[in-house]
Amino acid sequence: RVATDRVSDYLLAPSPDAVENLRAEGYREDQIHLVGNVMIDTLLVNLDRARASDVLDRYGLTRGEFGLVTLHRPANVDDPEILAGLLKALGEIAGHCPLVLPVHPRAAGKLAELGVPGGIQLVPPAGYLDFIALQDAARVVLTDSGGVQEETTALGVPCVTLRDNTERPITVEQGTNVLAGRDPDRIVATVHRILDAPPAPRRPELWDGRASERIAEVLLKGGTSSTRPRPTDQPGPTDRTLPI
Repeated sequence: RVATDRVSDYLLAPSPDAVENLRAEGYREDQIHLVGNVMIDTLLVNLDRARASDVLDRYGLTRGEFGLVTLHRPANVDDPEILAGLLKALGEIAGHCPLVLPVHPRAAGKLAELGVPGGIQLVPPAGYLDFIALQDAARVVLTDSGGVQEETTALGVPCVTLRDNTERPITVEQGTNVLAGRDPDRIVATVHRILDAPPAPRRPELWDGRASERIAEVLLKGGTSSTRPRPTDQPGPTDRTLPI
């Protein structure tokens, strides 16, 4: 990813924190464009289709009365001790809020070995529209997925991330995401707090479904390759390249 950035003419950032990261790495201002999140464009354009899904009826779920769980990261599912602790926490939570867990292929064998507590409904992996529908209807989402952190923020659904860090900090600072780590007691306490007092929906700047329009505008205004500075060009008194 770093190498790709270095050879790119345009750095199209999804959020203000990404812009600051690019500035800190030394990119020129004319290369950096805050455009929004294209994944949220895809989510919002498909939301009505997702809400028409029968997935809730299929699994006997009621909107706002269940929690959605996803687990797939090696750090969580490949270590039996870590996974057992997560399942213990999920079992306690399921006593207050029933959970549905679409089983990722890499987690299926481990879950079968350890066994899953009562109150957790295992279902097959969900397609894109069904999964959006599940997120949109959930009371809370527990996940170790980066993309789910963004999608729940866009949907205004509380998200508890089962990791010690996140590559999407904007979802914590300006969204509905909370980092709970992998300690079972902390996870349970975090979820109970959210169930008792759900956070108000928040969405980062420009996560409005129009990122693709802004990207097209940047590209159309950018000129041709012969008129743009190269990514590694440094402005100076003898620089004869034309600005964007």
